[in-house]
Amino acid sequence: MKKSAKFENPKPKKMKKSPYIVFIILLTFFVISFLSNIIGPIIPDIITGFHLSLTMVSLLPFAFFIAYGFMSIPAGIMLEVFKEKKVMMFAFLLSSLGSLLIVISPNYMSAIVSLFMIGCGMAMLQVVVNPLLRTAGGEENYANFSVWAQLIFGSASYLSPFVYQSFILQKKLSGSQAGWSSAFFREIPDAFPWLSLYVLFIAVSLLMVVIIYASKFPKVDLDESEKPGPLEIHLTLFKNKYVILYFIAMLCYVGTEQGISNWISQFLSTYHGVDPQTTGADTIAYFWGLMTAGGILGLILLKILDSRIVLVTFSFLAIASLALALLGTKSMALLAFPLLGLFLSVMFPIIFSLALNSFKENHGSFSGILVTGIVGGAILPFIIGGLGDIFGLKIGMSVLFITLLYIFSIGFWAKPLINNKHLNLFKEKE
Repeated sequence: MKKSAKFENPKPKKMKKSPYIVFIILLTFFVISFLSNIIGPIIPDIITGFHLSLTMVSLLPFAFFIAYGFMSIPAGIMLEVFKEKKVMMFAFLLSSLGSLLIVISPNYMSAIVSLFMIGCGMAMLQVVVNPLLRTAGGEENYANFSVWAQLIFGSASYLSPFVYQSFILQKKLSGSQAGWSSAFFREIPDAFPWLSLYVLFIAVSLLMVVIIYASKFPKVDLDESEKPGPLEIHLTLFKNKYVILYFIAMLCYVGTEQGISNWISQFLSTYHGVDPQTTGADTIAYFWGLMTAGGILGLILLKILDSRIVLVTFSFLAIASLALALLGTKSMALLAFPLLGLFLSVMFPIIFSLALNSFKENHGSFSGILVTGIVGGAILPFIIGGLGDIFGLKIGMSVLFITLLYIFSIGFWAKPLINNKHLNLFKEKE
């Protein structure tokens, strides 16, 4: 029987549920997604404004996602010392400072430092919100709220390109209209119209600081399965080939997701003459929108099919869609790129669940290793940009066939100890 460190009773007190804190957490997921996935729509404008090569511009998402590898462990230490409320406030303050840096000093190096700072803030929030959601929403409701969190995360990614379009339009109209909003947009340099988004990020981040400061947070008690173990456990886990295989799987998934979303607009502009501020941004929005819808479809499919069958099927369809997007006509690309969002939607939760269900213990340490795989979002877009400068973006994005084939292979070598509960459609009737 576990004992609480701060109570003498052998059984810890049951934490009170807090719908308000659940709302704050879901709002935080929305903000994380909005700030994280706006990079893709603005990449063509950044290339034009800063006169960058594909390799140079790919260092921007690299700086953002490499922050997850840099900050995840320190954030866990900070969480132990300062607790959830202070860490979340500091994370949003760091995000606002990063946004302020690029606004007051719009240059390439400032953009790299700015995105690294924002990425550090988002990594800190990711470390905090999942255990907090379990406590505030109740353990029995954790799976349900996690699904809602993913849907809200996807909806923010879907909306962000439309906000970008709206701000670009306001910038274009600011010279012919009066009013405080037009005056604001006139202050934004013509070469960097996307900077208006980072002014919005400053305001949103500071608003979140105020909201969190005024909120009362529950005490979070991690159970043994959620606590990361000592260094020896991590080293032992890395001796298991399946830990390495699933870590690579997470690198491949996040790298594929970001490699597609970051380069869609530039690809369509380069090969099909699509306006990145309108049709390009719309296509990215539809990619994230279908990923959100696919999450709902995935939940249904996992009730009737083994998760490995779902993963193999969706991976195959993703490979086919990527081929149409890269090799097909303009109309094919405009359809196939959003469909990739639909087919990628089930991959993250299935890979994560297959990984954890393949081990009897040390789930906390293994989860930390898997989450570190988010740095794939830094690596793959950078590789695509480098290959794109040498061979063209079409060849650069073709590297995603390799990552999708790896994910496809998981359905054949995964050996979970526990399978997802689903209907047995092939069970013989007695």
